[in-house]
Amino acid sequence: MKLKDNYLLLLFLVCIAIFFVNLDALPVNIMEARNFATAREMINLDHWIFTTLNNEPRYEKPPLPTWLTAFSMFLFGLKSLFALRLPAAIMGTLTVIFIYKLGLRISSHRKFAFIAGLIGATSFYILFSGRDGQWDIHTHAWMIMAIYCIYNILNQTGSLYKNAILAGVCIGCSFLSKGPVSMYALLLPFLIAYGVVYNYSNFYKYWKALLIALLIAIVLSASWSLYVYYFDTQAVAKITDRETGRWLDYNVRPFYYYWSFVIQSGIWTIPAFVGLLYPYLKNRVFNKSGYKFTLFWTLGALILLSVIPEKKSRYLLPVLIPLALNTAFYIEYLFRRFDMIPIKERWVVNFNFGLIAFIGLFVPVAGLFYLNEQFALIWPWYIMASFCLAGIAVLMLYYLKLKRIKPVFYLSVWFIISIIFFGLPVLKKMELNPSYKSILVVDYFREDIDKPVYEFRSFSPEMVWEYGQPIKVLWDGKKYLKPETDEFLLLNLPADFDTMQKVFSDYRIEKIEEINMNPIGTTHRDRLYRDLYLLNKK
Repeated sequence: MKLKDNYLLLLFLVCIAIFFVNLDALPVNIMEARNFATAREMINLDHWIFTTLNNEPRYEKPPLPTWLTAFSMFLFGLKSLFALRLPAAIMGTLTVIFIYKLGLRISSHRKFAFIAGLIGATSFYILFSGRDGQWDIHTHAWMIMAIYCIYNILNQTGSLYKNAILAGVCIGCSFLSKGPVSMYALLLPFLIAYGVVYNYSNFYKYWKALLIALLIAIVLSASWSLYVYYFDTQAVAKITDRETGRWLDYNVRPFYYYWSFVIQSGIWTIPAFVGLLYPYLKNRVFNKSGYKFTLFWTLGALILLSVIPEKKSRYLLPVLIPLALNTAFYIEYLFRRFDMIPIKERWVVNFNFGLIAFIGLFVPVAGLFYLNEQFALIWPWYIMASFCLAGIAVLMLYYLKLKRIKPVFYLSVWFIISIIFFGLPVLKKMELNPSYKSILVVDYFREDIDKPVYEFRSFSPEMVWEYGQPIKVLWDGKKYLKPETDEFLLLNLPADFDTMQKVFSDYRIEKIEEINMNPIGTTHRDRLYRDLYLLNKK
């Protein structure tokens, strides 16, 4: 088989380019800082089961992704960003591969499945999650693998009991990654859509296999939670009460908040929207039942997420998985018919890919004005990025003029790859905040005398991660604790200065440094800023 016809291998190579290249380009964000610090405390403090963040119980999230990250730390080092994000990149790759495999099962059409995989790999939030050390991609990667096995069971493909065991293990691993999130947002709408479109015919032939999968999933899912609850009941109860309340009053958004969800697919926003227009597309797709199934799966996931009061854009990740399959039906139709469809249908396609081409031509020009003094630092990467993006843009416009949509589609994928290869290094080398000062400066003031360092009221995950070890917080939720030593360092926010003076009225307080870890100078987040004080007892 020629390489161009080996779709699975080609898709794997695309995933390597998208998820693994320049994996360390962006700074650690708050979600990553929490997860990475927890993994480091597994190693340094031996907190493998009773997970902690800043040496405080952190049972909000199950530990499987943290275990994988800690294992990667063992192999490649505690400070390697590539190592820290490697598990997410692997899970992003598995998500895309199983989008392809499921698409092939649904349609028996290899090119359609390949298109779906490419759309999945380059959809904005799947791409972002697969390059970011958060746990969303883990839970949904395990679940799409489970869904593939369940689909095989429902269609009696392969060994029923082998698929049942694999499905149960994958569902359990999904739960151990982020609780029941993916069961609700990905598996449940899949089961509903499958029942609506295909029915559960011949249920008597595979119910035992489904039962085995369910039992394995329950045992594996409950294992860590029950163990931690049994041995640390008080902490689990406190965290559970706090997390339950957040579902009702934290980040509450209206029901319709998610209904612009197609935007999360990035460059596929317009094709994704068109793919949802059932009256238009139902008689144009090559597999009507498969199209209905992916459409109902996508909309079912959207509706189920919309009824939950707490909403965040990243929670839409599971919707993008069936959306990639659904959008692929529209793209496959364009592959077959684009040169013959009426002008009134083509303008939408021309606008979508013409907009991508415009961005490719505009970015190099805009960069010259935006970069200014920093141009000398990044000019080789800027030139390569400009050359690739502009070249791709010209080719896209050329093939659009010839009404050849297939190369235009593939050039869109290359557009994303070019940004990852040449655009991310530009961001990595840019100095965006000239006032940046790391919390590591604290250790400079501890060189002569080994003074302990504390946080006054709360800790910042990014600072704890950067510092390399836990920083004890003096506020215990009810009162401020006073250190036993007569001299110590204290991190505090400017807004809490007066409170600090009252609590430590019997101490001499001297401000000795300002710590500013905001990566962008024009943006100030309090959690990334601290004043450092030296306190001596009077």
